[in-house]
Amino acid sequence: MAFTLYSLIQTAILCTNAIAVLHEERFLSKIGWGVEQGVGGFGDDPGVKAQILNLIRSVRTVMRVPLIIVNSACIVLLLLFG
Repeated sequence: MAFTLYSLIQTAILCTNAIAVLHEERFLSKIGWGVEQGVGGFGDDPGVKAQILNLIRSVRTVMRVPLIIVNSACIVLLLLFG
């Protein structure tokens, strides 16, 4: 497989899909990254763990519909052009 722009885009889509399917109660809470772990006080700088949890929640919220569209387009392109 050649190292092309399409393979880079496909890699980014796959990584975004991997983040989007993480479930807080079933997976993240088992490794200690549940909802209650990321809560900090007012004015405190959030730690790395809280920022990663916030990123995961944001990706799941914001990228849900665009991921469906982009995944569909990638599937159609792969079917058409192999």
